[in-house]
Amino acid sequence: MWADESVFYQIYPMGFAGAPFENDGVLRHGLSRFAEWIPHLKKLGVNAVYFSPIFESDTHGYNTRDYTRIDVRLGTNEEFAELVKKLHEEKIKVVIDGVFNHVGRGFWAFRDVLEKRWDSQFKDWFHINFDGNSNYNDGLWYEGWEGNFDLVKLNLKNDHVVEHILGAVKGWVEEFDIDGLRLDVAYCLDRGFLSRLRHFTDGLKEDFFLVGEMIHGDYNQFMNDNACHSVTNYECYKGLYSSFNSMNMYEIVHSLLRQFGPENWTLYKGKHLLNFVDNHDVSRVASILNNEEHLKGIYGLLFAMPGIPMIYYGSEWGVKADKSQGDPALRPHFEKPEWNSLTDVIAAMSRVKRESEALNYGDFKSLVLKNKQCVFERRCGDKRVIAAINADGSPFDAYYDYGLDRAVELLSGKEIDVKGCLHLEPYSVMYIQG
Repeated sequence: MWADESVFYQIYPMGFAGAPFENDGVLRHGLSRFAEWIPHLKKLGVNAVYFSPIFESDTHGYNTRDYTRIDVRLGTNEEFAELVKKLHEEKIKVVIDGVFNHVGRGFWAFRDVLEKRWDSQFKDWFHINFDGNSNYNDGLWYEGWEGNFDLVKLNLKNDHVVEHILGAVKGWVEEFDIDGLRLDVAYCLDRGFLSRLRHFTDGLKEDFFLVGEMIHGDYNQFMNDNACHSVTNYECYKGLYSSFNSMNMYEIVHSLLRQFGPENWTLYKGKHLLNFVDNHDVSRVASILNNEEHLKGIYGLLFAMPGIPMIYYGSEWGVKADKSQGDPALRPHFEKPEWNSLTDVIAAMSRVKRESEALNYGDFKSLVLKNKQCVFERRCGDKRVIAAINADGSPFDAYYDYGLDRAVELLSGKEIDVKGCLHLEPYSVMYIQG
């Protein structure tokens, strides 16, 4: 599938567009500005964009009002269709958020229930108890997602609800020509609904991609032929940054061996998880790492480990923000993209990743593992790439029989000597074609 050979770029549209938090009903056109970022994406080596929520909502996008309309604070349906067309012209795929577990209190069917009560034809679209009351004093109780009553949980066992969602997805493909969906809180979705969605989208568009948000649990339960193609790799998200902060490369490498190692019992061998070092829900990686010199190394791991790498807008030039500052700090508006030495490094890694059969499809084998260094191999048939990361501020010689005398370091294009030893400069990343 195309996603397996992609480098993703995530934006949070409400923040990107500088939209007000509350939906004031005023038409704005901020999302269409993203077309101006396409040259930046091309230079960065991105070939897929994931847009967080874009449909009409009460506030932050995840409390949907209408699955058929682009949020008025972002623009119009016609403008988004034109943006997707421009991205496709540059061979960039488009994935959007599918928020199907819950809707907002402003969702048209829920408003009908609040108005008509028992007489509403939509009362079974939700989990309603007319003998109770809500935090909003509605005179009825309903289930909210994880106790958040601005997020009204949908009844995904109701066929009318499912048909409405499938109809909306069909409309998104026909109107916008999207290439896939990221399923919000996929771990909460009804399995029967997820299976119907997978088989429906399989027949809707060739290679339509479903990636589910998974925070914990067995990913295989939601990543299989009756569910998603891929899920978010939160297990390795934590391992990536804490391995650098604790100077313990054993943590991330052991996670990767558990997920993709050579043993038969490994969990996700042959599958392609969506990997990231930050996103719209967590602190920026530049704020998490204790040592900014480790930014190159953490991205070096991100692009070399099995799976699909995703960059969060702004982090490619080292933007900082901490979760403690609130979600708006994590989801900012930028007038234009920036470019610096970190962006140069990420662009080089992106190029190597997209062009490498070994990095896209290869297995995972640890070669040298120390507290501050790791060297591992990705091999697919006769294609082989060796990735080496030195998290230390001192040089390191990684002794191992690599089966090579001379090889090309792919990030620099230089030929190097690797006979029995790799010389690693301080805070360095090397991708070696062997």
